[in-house]
Amino acid sequence: MFEAFSSGYYLGRLYVEPSESDVAALQRRQHERVNAQVYASDDALARTDYPLVMKVGTRHYRVEGDADVPADTLVLPRETLDDAGIDNPPALSEVLLARPDHARRLYEVGAV
Repeated sequence: MFEAFSSGYYLGRLYVEPSESDVAALQRRQHERVNAQVYASDDALARTDYPLVMKVGTRHYRVEGDADVPADTLVLPRETLDDAGIDNPPALSEVLLARPDHARRLYEVGAV
């Protein structure tokens, strides 16, 4: 779903759709799988419910898992679609997934 892109991000393509919720979300199973592959440490028991940090357009999002979201789809709060550069949803869009160190820095500076 995601491939190496830069020192700070992985690159993927997802359908981006608006949501009436104020939370960005990805299908729960995909969220857990990506979380385990990218954010989990080498611990035997790794949590996979941490929010992912994704960038769409000029905006970073804290992405949660949600069983009601279709596969390969990222739902974003409707009011943020302009910042994300989504003009005609649903749109297949490039999505950047922050690598763990970069995600940590984004949290520290309050960007997500």
